[in-house]
Amino acid sequence: MKINLELLKEIEKYISDLITKESSNNLSYHTIYHTRRVVKNVGIIGDKENLNDDEMNILLTAAWFHDIGYIKKYQGHEKESVAIAVNFLKINDIDKDTIELVSECILATTYPQQPKHKIAKVLCDADMMHLGEENYLELAEKLRQELKNTDIRRLKKIEFEKESVSLFENHSYHTNYCQLEISKTKETNLKLIQESIINRQTKLKAVSKKTNKYSRGVDSMYKLTARNQINLSSIADNKSNILISLNGIIISLGLVALASKFREEPSLILPTIIFIFFSLSTIVLAILSTRPNISSGKFTKEDIKQKKVNMLFFGNFYSMELEDYEWAIKEMINDDQYLYSTMTKDQYSLGKVLAKKYKLLRWAYNVFMIGIVVSVISFLLVFIQL
Repeated sequence: MKINLELLKEIEKYISDLITKESSNNLSYHTIYHTRRVVKNVGIIGDKENLNDDEMNILLTAAWFHDIGYIKKYQGHEKESVAIAVNFLKINDIDKDTIELVSECILATTYPQQPKHKIAKVLCDADMMHLGEENYLELAEKLRQELKNTDIRRLKKIEFEKESVSLFENHSYHTNYCQLEISKTKETNLKLIQESIINRQTKLKAVSKKTNKYSRGVDSMYKLTARNQINLSSIADNKSNILISLNGIIISLGLVALASKFREEPSLILPTIIFIFFSLSTIVLAILSTRPNISSGKFTKEDIKQKKVNMLFFGNFYSMELEDYEWAIKEMINDDQYLYSTMTKDQYSLGKVLAKKYKLLRWAYNVFMIGIVVSVISFLLVFIQL
């Protein structure tokens, strides 16, 4: 028995019901609408290719069954489609040769398509006819979402479009009708995809540049940090000056007042020496905390290219010629990453200097405190013995 119009109606109802009841909700492209579209395309191409009634009926049957395998599995669905089609056709007493032709047509839609039979070529072109349809971009987005929802492949739009370009360039229609009529729109769609890729790449570059720009909050952070560190450094210097001045006065007055009594009271010599020792130690530590450390004051162009130089610290450029310094500054201000990197290095360097100052200053205060205590105790012991 061959396939007739009555059986085609039964096939349409059978496939429609099967897809409606058993198809996954994750399938946004391979739906009953896709199957109906392929069936419609088969009718258009088959008519243009002058297929006879038997060939058209076989082709329409294959079109209805070609994607039904998606209800079983996604990858390798063509074999499942063949199994379902063969089972249905055998139940309806369709002859073996017809069943083999239907199976051959369905398997020919496996990508990359390599149809050998005339009607298989029609089905392959009908299945890929969307490449040359005006609503291709809409259909392509549904396919991308389907691949994502079914966990087959998760592609960004630009990635999917790049793969689509490869598909367009490697695909060719097999029938005369599609080669003459559909290929024109297909070329237009390819240009649209290529333009979309260029636009997306431009936007990505713009976003990338934008993300490399730092916000005003970052600028405020650098200003606030620098101001705080300078204030702390000024406080440390003031404290050092206080210690230096105070101990200088103490030493001057102490020596004048006590030295005249050394002959009368020799026992005052040791407490005085202790007192002077601690005062001198305090002065030395206070001076070390404020003593500047100057580098060579020069750098090379290679240092600038490798972004090694902190251009914000005078110790790195005070020995340079003005022209070289101006060139280096231009290199830095034209490169945001280098500029902010330099600012970060400057903040770090200030922090290291500040830490050293406060460490020495802390030692100076400790020595001064211990010296006062020890000196007072030593003088008290001398006076008690007297």
